[in-house]
Amino acid sequence: MQTRAAILWEPHTDWSVEDIELDDPKAGEVKVKLAAAGLCHSDEHLRTGDMRLDPEVAKLMGWEQFPIIGGHEGAGEVVEVGPGVTTLKEGDHVVLSFIPACGRCPSCARGRQHLCDLGAVLLGGRQISDMTARHRTKNGRDLGLMCLLGTFAPYTVVNEASCVKIDDGIPLDRAALVGCGVTTGWGAAVNAADVRPGETVVVIGLGGIGMNAVQGAAMAGAQHVIAVDPIDWKRERAAIFGATHTAASIEEAAALVAELTWGANADKAILTTGVATGDLIAPMMGMVAKGGRGVVTAVAPISQEDVKLNLFDLAMQRKELVGCIFGNANPRRDIPRLLRLYTDGRLKLDELVTNTYTLDEVNQGYRDLLDGKNLRGLITY
Repeated sequence: MQTRAAILWEPHTDWSVEDIELDDPKAGEVKVKLAAAGLCHSDEHLRTGDMRLDPEVAKLMGWEQFPIIGGHEGAGEVVEVGPGVTTLKEGDHVVLSFIPACGRCPSCARGRQHLCDLGAVLLGGRQISDMTARHRTKNGRDLGLMCLLGTFAPYTVVNEASCVKIDDGIPLDRAALVGCGVTTGWGAAVNAADVRPGETVVVIGLGGIGMNAVQGAAMAGAQHVIAVDPIDWKRERAAIFGATHTAASIEEAAALVAELTWGANADKAILTTGVATGDLIAPMMGMVAKGGRGVVTAVAPISQEDVKLNLFDLAMQRKELVGCIFGNANPRRDIPRLLRLYTDGRLKLDELVTNTYTLDEVNQGYRDLLDGKNLRGLITY
């Protein structure tokens, strides 16, 4: 069939919305008609080159990362089912999980679906089953898919392992947000940071991920949730999601934390800035109490290796610095669970959507993100 998609031909270029050809699903795959796609910062990392694979490594793996269809946050309806699909049927409503979950690899078996072995091919952008493409340009060139999904298109073909079935009554445009941003931020607080009742938590960066980390920390029972961002309106909005205090900078937050805790510092600190850089780690960990934990959820450039950190302080005060992907969640469990919290009125999704866009407005959506105008922009089809 013919459809349209936002394609990134090379890093440092704009998204190009073009007509494409979409094949029928093969074994283990489904075709999904999408209702909405979230504008997550990770696709901007693709555009800036932060997530570009070394071309020689990609060549050895048999991958061609670009051109690629963007989008890894979306929800829709299954409209066609390939051979061998057993868990989905036509008409099912699904959220697309940006990390697939096979349910059989060692990580899935241990309850760590965010580390599913199928995630090894995320940036390859081809179908999991045979590493070939179902999406092509009008002249027949294969197109990759951001995180194996390519939600910047009204139709896509994905593997069954990337789909999480949800209740039909949940609005699909809101459900789309749980495919990445909500689950990542909420899980950064609840799973990775393991926030406990009565704790003091600092969240650094108030985009779509950070605001959900605030929400997760508040729902976990934190006494103090300090939301840090230089943009005034984001700090004001943070109270809606459960922030008890705000600060415009890490330095301002450090002084506030010291005052609130009588010098004991924060039990947990979570880094959710648009870009993770090595110079942010030391000041974040400087706010963490002895025996406390710092969580890095923000995405760093793929080649970055330098980090500023006081190793004496890390060891002698028994602090922990941990990584976090997809909120360290189990998407098949946590996506439906978060949507139940939404339908119960306990999880805020409506308040996250700042602006909506058409597919043709995708570049404007990312300009608004970079200008600090969005918590989460949403493409609706």
